[in-house]
Amino acid sequence: MPVGHNFSTVTIMLQMLVMLCLLLVVLSQTTYSSSKRGGRNITVHSSQLVCSLPGPTGPAGNPGAPGSPGPAGPMGPPGKDGPDGNDGERGEKGNGGDPGRTGNLGKPGVKGREGVLGKAGPRGLKGLRGTPGTAGKRGHKGELGDVGQQGAPGGCNCGSAARSAFSVAVTKSYPKERLPIRFSRILLNEGDHYNTTSGKFVCVVPGVYYFTYDITLANKHLAIGLVHNGQYKIKTFDANTGNHDVASGSTVLHLQQSDQVWLQIFYSEQNGLFFDPFWTDSTFTGFLIYADQNYLNEAEGKANARDDG
Repeated sequence: MPVGHNFSTVTIMLQMLVMLCLLLVVLSQTTYSSSKRGGRNITVHSSQLVCSLPGPTGPAGNPGAPGSPGPAGPMGPPGKDGPDGNDGERGEKGNGGDPGRTGNLGKPGVKGREGVLGKAGPRGLKGLRGTPGTAGKRGHKGELGDVGQQGAPGGCNCGSAARSAFSVAVTKSYPKERLPIRFSRILLNEGDHYNTTSGKFVCVVPGVYYFTYDITLANKHLAIGLVHNGQYKIKTFDANTGNHDVASGSTVLHLQQSDQVWLQIFYSEQNGLFFDPFWTDSTFTGFLIYADQNYLNEAEGKANARDDG
């Protein structure tokens, strides 16, 4: 510590001591006066009024014992990163970890190129027999057979009254839908019971009849049906496959007098009936199998009456 600084400190301390002594003297006199008025005697020693001046500075004492460690100060700010150390030696390979859980299924990838056809494998064992397939389409109408021998005459004396048969063909393609198809070319019309103008067969002889049709189609589908007194009895549908085809159908009906039978297209735009005069025909045929017994009895009675007359 500098000497000038020590000297000023000592001077200040001496001044303070002098002022303290003067203050003590004043206080002692004031106390003395108060006590005299009160009738009490107070003795003040002169040694109490003497203010001793400090003596010269003594030699420096020995250093005291080290104090106990103070509390830990707050953590200082982090220091700057030191330089990177050298790489350590490569450690030994660790044991394999447990397999992770399976991930979510990914999106399908792009289809790869078709691989090279492999060699045929060994022939397998014979399989079980499959179920029968659906019946194929009806084939083309065969050639007309030879005429059979004439049968023995029947026991009915009804003459031509019990005869009814017809076979007719079309002369135009693609008829209108839901109207009787007019077969205008007559092959056979026994009794003139088929009307070429209306396209309808009108029953004159009541009984059981057989009807059949064979229709050539081309360029369109065909949906054709046989109608009895306005009601469809059978329907036939044949799809156009790009080639000519034949649709056929047949049935047996019991008819009363004045019943009507005809063919017509039953679905719009399915009128593929085709006519070609050089190589194909479409025909409609019907004939009486047997007449009703009451009609035969009546006809026979009339015939016998004519013979007797």
